[in-house]
Amino acid sequence: MKTVATIDDADGTGLPAETVAIVRAFQRASKAASTVAAYRSDAVLFGAWCQRYGFRSLPASPDAVAAFLASEAEAGRAASTIGRRCAAIRHAHKLAGEPDPTDDEGVRATVRGIRRTVGTAPNQKAAATAEVLAAMLMRTPDTLTGKRDRALLALGFAGAFRRSELVALDVADLREDRDGLRVTVRRSKTDQEGRGAEKAIPHGRFIRPVALVCEWLDAAGISDGPVFRPVSRSGRLRVAGKSARPPRLTT
Repeated sequence: MKTVATIDDADGTGLPAETVAIVRAFQRASKAASTVAAYRSDAVLFGAWCQRYGFRSLPASPDAVAAFLASEAEAGRAASTIGRRCAAIRHAHKLAGEPDPTDDEGVRATVRGIRRTVGTAPNQKAAATAEVLAAMLMRTPDTLTGKRDRALLALGFAGAFRRSELVALDVADLREDRDGLRVTVRRSKTDQEGRGAEKAIPHGRFIRPVALVCEWLDAAGISDGPVFRPVSRSGRLRVAGKSARPPRLTT
């Protein structure tokens, strides 16, 4: 029986160590060679995507997995291919003894949405990809308003927040930790019982949502109350309690 080739030279590919670990785990897995090969390819793609945008691939956060699957959909991948990508990520975490990020409701909702929309809405506006967002951030002026908008865009993209959730954020809802930022969403459209939820926001390497939020808060002198607030035309922070209206994350 033909065996799956090893990747002893994977360290020379430039892939992060956790991606190499995933691939080697698949090589030891008790699955058909064709399945191992497909999963290994998916693992390499996911690892390269995570490295490009500054996320960890093992263990991966649910937000990173959802963003990866969404980017695959925007790239024109078939729903079946995206489903296999998701299965590969799930199996990799199982082999590594790590929590399954694909079991998160946000990831499942992303997969359901992809299955409903892939190939059915060619004229629909595509959600902002990381490349588009990076370009938007670079073109945002370095003013107080610009700092706020950069923080809104980066945080909204990294956490897949609804506009209403961003508007409702309070400084007390933000908690920094070693891996980035923990954001408490106290109530949202999908949480009618008001139980609340917490989203993990990674530091990121290119978008850098945590750094941009901290930059905005420092520049605006905000230490409590609403995170995002209106800025007057003269560049002054308004004292009104109402939060700023976040820009749409669409092209």
